[in-house]
Amino acid sequence: MQVPNQLYIDGEWLEASDGARREVVDPATEEAVDSVPAATGRDLDRALEAADRGWRQWRETDVWSRSATLRRAAGLIRERADRIAEVLTGEQGKTLGEARAETLAAADQFDWYADEARRIYGRVIDGHSRAHRLLVIRQAVGPVAAFSPWNFPALLSSRKIAPALAAGCSLIVKPAIEAPRTVLCVAAACADAGLPPGVLNVVTGDSARISRHLISSDRIRKVSLTGSVPVGQEILRLCADSVKAVSMELGGHSPVLVFEDADVAQAAEVCARGKFRNNGQVCIAASRFFVQEAVYEPFVKRFREVTEALRLGNGRDPGVDIGPLANRRRLEATDRLVRDAVDRGARLVCGGARDASFPRGFFYRPTVLAEVDRSMKIMNEEPFCPVAPIAPFTDLEDGLAKANGTEFGLAGYVFTRNTRTAFLASEGLEAGMVGVNNLVIATAEIPFGGIKKSGFGREGGSEGVEGYTVTKYINLLL
Repeated sequence: MQVPNQLYIDGEWLEASDGARREVVDPATEEAVDSVPAATGRDLDRALEAADRGWRQWRETDVWSRSATLRRAAGLIRERADRIAEVLTGEQGKTLGEARAETLAAADQFDWYADEARRIYGRVIDGHSRAHRLLVIRQAVGPVAAFSPWNFPALLSSRKIAPALAAGCSLIVKPAIEAPRTVLCVAAACADAGLPPGVLNVVTGDSARISRHLISSDRIRKVSLTGSVPVGQEILRLCADSVKAVSMELGGHSPVLVFEDADVAQAAEVCARGKFRNNGQVCIAASRFFVQEAVYEPFVKRFREVTEALRLGNGRDPGVDIGPLANRRRLEATDRLVRDAVDRGARLVCGGARDASFPRGFFYRPTVLAEVDRSMKIMNEEPFCPVAPIAPFTDLEDGLAKANGTEFGLAGYVFTRNTRTAFLASEGLEAGMVGVNNLVIATAEIPFGGIKKSGFGREGGSEGVEGYTVTKYINLLL
């Protein structure tokens, strides 16, 4: 498979109209591995025209044909999974094993929505008169501007592309500049699966300029974002001017409640391995650990043991558990959060610095902090880094108060062997998703999303396709 590194507009691979390109950097070496075009306003206008034309064709395509195209795309992504994983690791940093798992999860999105394309139901309602027929149908909302992040470029772009295509929409996708080629690989699979020109377009370059240009266009009917809270707030302001439909999955700072009746050793191991997946750069990563006082010290001890056994290194190397952070911004932010916590009284259990064995690359040692409190930035700001803060709690009420004490509400987790505690804690957590005795909750068939400042709307499951449709009511007098 040849790795695409150009704009994909109206079924063609193109350079930017002015020839400008931006480097893609390997976070393990800090060296450029490739470059991609920096789209101009002229390129974006061409993409907008193509998306508008593509939508008008694609929405008239029968759902069985749409379904078959999505299924073929899923198969091609699976066939190319090893090569896509290499691309992903080279530009994002995660291990090859994690990259391949992400690629296969992206294929699952296309498989799931190949089925959902045929299940976008309407209904017939009995009215006050037998002379009337009342119908409700769902139609494609129109061209979509979709913005995907760098932490899971294959999966999170596919969560937008697959349901939008299933509904009959066209898209212009803007991937993060850190990991654009992975998204271009997904687009190539869709093109090779027979998706008509103009239905899917991918543009690369300056995020702020591209988002302003696309959102200001009357051709765009819907905006979908996965990103940070500040970016989401700016996108909402832009969408407000033209009253566009928006769905967004924003930041998270997911709490974990470990109760004294849990299997503490197992919970600590699951939490440590889960926390440091993708170097903590996971929106639903367990990122604040609250442990009931009676088992606090055993949990911290086992958590440290598992953390110190993890191997840090280049994601391409065999046996590596944790790769580098994705960019220098995350490296510097990680160090600031650790320094702030320690200065405010947190106990540094392990880690806490860059690894001296890596003179280049954005490597930071997996870090565990104990005795943390709300005065520390690590407990209030989305960390997106390999730092695990652990604090004690007394009872269910205290645990929920601490867990819910942020502006985020994406995910939460509970470890207990008591059914009553499991239900009460799950219901009491202010989050869009809850995992009980496990951290692996994201899958194609479930609605993924949060509350509070973690955003609104859902991706995945049968709910995922709804955000790309509009409801139309028809009153027919016979």
